[in-house]
Amino acid sequence: MSSRTSDVLVIGGGIIGLVTAWRAAQRGLATAVVDPAPGGGAAQVAAGMLAAVTELHYGEETLLGLNLASARRYPDFAAELTGLTGHDLGYRRCGTLAVALDSDDRAHLRELHALQQRHGLESEWLSGRECRRLEPMLAPGVRGGLRVDGDHQIDPRRLAAALVVACERSGVVFHRVQAERLDVAGDRAVGVTTADGTGLRAERVVLAAGSLSGRLAGVPPNVLPPVRPVKGQVLRLTVPPRYAPFLSRTVRAVVRGGPLYLVPRENGELVVGATSEELGWDTTVTAGGVYELLRDAHELVPGITELPLTETRAGLRPGSPDNAPLLGPSALAGLLLATGHYRNGVLLTPVTGDVLAHALVTGELPEEARPFTPRRFGAARTEQLEQPV
Repeated sequence: MSSRTSDVLVIGGGIIGLVTAWRAAQRGLATAVVDPAPGGGAAQVAAGMLAAVTELHYGEETLLGLNLASARRYPDFAAELTGLTGHDLGYRRCGTLAVALDSDDRAHLRELHALQQRHGLESEWLSGRECRRLEPMLAPGVRGGLRVDGDHQIDPRRLAAALVVACERSGVVFHRVQAERLDVAGDRAVGVTTADGTGLRAERVVLAAGSLSGRLAGVPPNVLPPVRPVKGQVLRLTVPPRYAPFLSRTVRAVVRGGPLYLVPRENGELVVGATSEELGWDTTVTAGGVYELLRDAHELVPGITELPLTETRAGLRPGSPDNAPLLGPSALAGLLLATGHYRNGVLLTPVTGDVLAHALVTGELPEEARPFTPRRFGAARTEQLEQPV
C-alpha cells in the first residue's frame, strides 16, 4: 500500500509516546503516532505518584537527578496541558507519608532518610504518634515515618486522555493500527510497516512502545532495547462520603518486604498497589495478588476493608537493566528511543517530552539526559552477540 510521510513517526501511543509527539509537533515537526489505541498502555494501571524523593533507591542516584528535574517541571506542565485541553489532570500537591510497621522497616526508613539528607532532599522524620496525627486511619502499630511534602500525584488516565487531545490540537496524525516492523534502508530507519500492510515513512522514528519496545521486528539486534515487562497488579476502591476524608495524602510502606502504596484521589477513588512480578507477558489478575495487596493494606490502614472494591487491573511496566529509561538517538541512524521508564513513567513524562523534542531538533541529548543514552547498553550487548556459541 502507499506510504505516507512525516518528519517524526512515534511508535507507541502511551503517555511517553504522546508527550514526545506533542512536544515534537510544538517544535514545528510534522508528527504522527502509530498505535491501535492511543492513550492506553501502562498509564491505565499506574497510580500516578510523582515521588522523586520517596522513590529514591540505593544505586539509582543518577536517576534521581532526572526524576527531580521532571518533578520541577510538573506544575507548569500540568497547567499548560490543562490550559490547552480543558482537562482536569487530577494533579494534587498533597505530599507523601512513608511509614514503618515494625522495627526492621523503621531501620530501613531511617537509612532512606539518611540517604535523602545526603542528597539534600527535603523529608522530615516523624514518630508513630505524629504519623497517626497526620493520618488518623493508620494502624496503631505504625512505628515512625517520613513526611515528604514535595512528592505529589496525578491521575495517569486523565493525563493520557489530555495528551491525546493535546496531540490532536497540535496537528499530530494518529494511525490507529499496530506497527509490525521497523523499516531500514541504507543503515537508517526510514519508517514502519503496519499490520494492514501500510508503509509509513518518516525522517526520524521514535520507538516508545513501553514494554513492547524490545519486540519490534526489523530492529537490528545490537539496537533492540533491553526492555522487559514487569507485571504489576493494582486495586481501586471507592471511599463513600461517610468515610471521607479517609487519607489526605499518599501513604507508602514496606510490608513483609514488599512495597505498598495507597493513593487517594479527590474524586473519592483510592488506588492500592502494586505487586512486582517477573512473569513475562502475563497480565492475569490473580486471587493471590489481590489478597496480598488487601492483606498488607489492611495491616497498614485497618479501615480499608470497609470500602467497596471497584476495580482490579494488571499492567506491564517497561523495565530496563538499570531501572532507568533509554532516551534519545540509538546506534541506528534515524531511530530514537523513549522507553524503559519502569516505575517512573508518569513522573518522567514532562522531562521525556522535552528531552526527545530537543534530540529530534538538534540531534543531541541535553546535558541532564546524557547518562540515559540508549548507547550505554550497546557495548555490552555487542559483546554478548559476538560470543562464540
